[in-house]
Amino acid sequence: MADNDLTSQLEDVLDRVRDQDDGEPHELPVHAEADLDRLAVAICDVDGQVWSAGPADHHFPIQSMSKAIVYGLAIDCAGLDEVLAHIDVEPSGDAFNRISLDDGSNRPANPMINAGALTAHSLVTGPDAPDRYERIHGLLSAMAGRELELDQDCYAQEMERAHRNLGIAHMVKALSELPDDPHDVVDGYTRQCSLLVSTVELARIGATLANDGILPGTEERVLSALAARHVLSVMLTCGMYDSAGDWVSSVGIPAKSGISGGIIGSVPGRSGIATYSPRLDEHGNSSRGILAFEHLSQELDLHVLRPRHRDG
Repeated sequence: MADNDLTSQLEDVLDRVRDQDDGEPHELPVHAEADLDRLAVAICDVDGQVWSAGPADHHFPIQSMSKAIVYGLAIDCAGLDEVLAHIDVEPSGDAFNRISLDDGSNRPANPMINAGALTAHSLVTGPDAPDRYERIHGLLSAMAGRELELDQDCYAQEMERAHRNLGIAHMVKALSELPDDPHDVVDGYTRQCSLLVSTVELARIGATLANDGILPGTEERVLSALAARHVLSVMLTCGMYDSAGDWVSSVGIPAKSGISGGIIGSVPGRSGIATYSPRLDEHGNSSRGILAFEHLSQELDLHVLRPRHRDG
């Protein structure tokens, strides 16, 4: 498909979902005050070529979409066996902030819910908490293609409301093995979620995962192939929280959502895809973003479980 044709197709998809006005932005002021009409989409292929439509350079907090990348970094830092000893990989069917651990193992169900994400953050090695955050910041910046800034308002607002995450972190510390101080983990995790990204930058991050951990258009590896594969696996089954089953059926692309209104997806070996629209459905996922992904999956034949076509 020609470049202009794909750009036109992305613009057409946005036009078709623009009138969908179900849902509300997240209650956090930095999200509640967002422009509800803002809608963007971007695709980055593994060669680094980018197509976009809408205000795809507008910046917003990455929020829970960072969980997938930090899980991969934890695997590369601590090793897969150690990470699996602390975090399971089972779909939970729970909301992202559910306070729960597995009854048998006392592990969080997966790294995409907050209990698992806090544990993954703590598994990133470093001599201290600030160094751990800088490793995470450095990886996300490398994948996005620039040094990401911290949204100070988002960070402050999240920390004012951090009681639930602190409760989750203390629970993991008490019943399982959170490898660091709960307060330090929640602070670093909140900073991680408050980094500003654009839709285009999310697509680049998705393309890095799709490219086995190699930055698109380069030969620079930032995640091991093992980590990238496990990240994509968990994104497919757990990345859209308690609507993950519907997502796999209708879209079939490894993906992760965030309460800011972003969705990041990765089509293995092909591309990263991202959308942004701040209205959220009852599961905390972008309403218009989901519709856009459904259209793109079908029209560009992106479902990872699609049958392979035979010649002749």
